[in-house]
Amino acid sequence: MTLIEAASAPSDLNQSLGFVRIVELDPQGRATIEYQAGMHMCHSGGVVQGGFVSGWIDAAMAHAAMAMTGPDVVPMSLELKVSFFAPARPGLVLAKAWVERRGRSTCFFEGQLLDAAGKVLAKASSTLMLAERSRIEQASSAALQQG
Repeated sequence: MTLIEAASAPSDLNQSLGFVRIVELDPQGRATIEYQAGMHMCHSGGVVQGGFVSGWIDAAMAHAAMAMTGPDVVPMSLELKVSFFAPARPGLVLAKAWVERRGRSTCFFEGQLLDAAGKVLAKASSTLMLAERSRIEQASSAALQQG
């Protein structure tokens, strides 16, 4: 299974975020993902709640990291900063992300959210820790068994 197939697989998370499709996954550390913003994601005046905007860009940055590192690494957000320039409205939006600087275990990513016309609605930067998938899955299994 390719990374695009795995990342596009139906999941509760993808469904909650309004995932449409992965447009690009580049091993150089780039990703572009389409989402469908729905009215159920909006607050007053048909404006998409900022958590969805942040989630879309965050997901694109994580996908860019996975494209760059492969399936054995899980990107873990250490910091996320989002600047909102214009309201996101219901309809198709595009989250783009790229690696700004790569370290051995910590990377810096940037991203943006655009509307269907290409207008930049928000920009973000993130610090991601690259963790071994096996360690993350072991810790999750242990936590589930204790809970």
